[in-house]
Amino acid sequence: MSDQPMMPRAAMRGAVDLSGLGQTPSAPPAGGGAGAGAAGVRMDATEANFQDAVMSTREVAALVVLWSAGHPETEQAVTNAVTIASQQDGRLRVIAVDVQANPQVAAAFQAQQIPMTLGLIGGQPVPLFAGVQPADQLAPVVAELLKVASQNGVTGRIPGAGGSEQEPAEPPVDPRFEAAFDAVEAGDYDTAIGAYEQVLKESPADEEAKAGLAQVKLLKRVSAADMGQAREAAAANPSDVDAQLLAADFDLVGGHVEDAFSRLVDLVRRTADDERNAVRTHLLELFEIVGPKDERVVKARRALMSALF
Repeated sequence: MSDQPMMPRAAMRGAVDLSGLGQTPSAPPAGGGAGAGAAGVRMDATEANFQDAVMSTREVAALVVLWSAGHPETEQAVTNAVTIASQQDGRLRVIAVDVQANPQVAAAFQAQQIPMTLGLIGGQPVPLFAGVQPADQLAPVVAELLKVASQNGVTGRIPGAGGSEQEPAEPPVDPRFEAAFDAVEAGDYDTAIGAYEQVLKESPADEEAKAGLAQVKLLKRVSAADMGQAREAAAANPSDVDAQLLAADFDLVGGHVEDAFSRLVDLVRRTADDERNAVRTHLLELFEIVGPKDERVVKARRALMSALF
């Protein structure tokens, strides 16, 4: 199972909406507003105040780190995240969640391994990686995350955490995608799919539109399914193509990119005709989400060619 981060794409605005989690919004617990590093960079979130934490990412991007007090060594992931976030002039917050005390939060993120780190931009999660990554290796991940945040208009700073508190307005997001973004945020995946397909009808080679369409289709599929049931069905029925495709979707959503790819490449080897073509097409859509230049896609594409020929 790979611990390499799944790099976010510019078209990822509008992922799974977590803004409704937590029934009673409240202030962060005492002492939880700041931790190691610059004042205010770390926020310790609970099930009660997590809605506030999520909503705060409409202004300031965040790294969400799921750790467990039952395994103290996992808090190193929080410490490393705070270290790199403290170097971003207030543009990045770390939201730390003790999953032992807040299991509903872990369930919402479909966490399969602790510690787990995700990006959070405008209330939308971006899968990154599981395990503990050294602080210096987080730098390129954070740089890409902040780039995506800027492209989506999330350019605020934590008051008192460094840098100017008022930045020039960023250029607006490509208006061709606004209808799709709005539809995803409303949970209307069919409308979002139609909006992306319209862009592609006018510009068939548009890479952002291809990635956005593939991602929305993925979100539609996983939002209508239960992860546990999907994994059980895939384990019980190795030859069931639909079950394996859905399990691969959950692999990808959980950040297990190489697992998703290898599952489908193996399935290509075991299928033929229409079933094989369906698996190949599904895999190519997942390639679009991760990005054609990602080394995991390059490797998996070679494996796919070998499986096909």
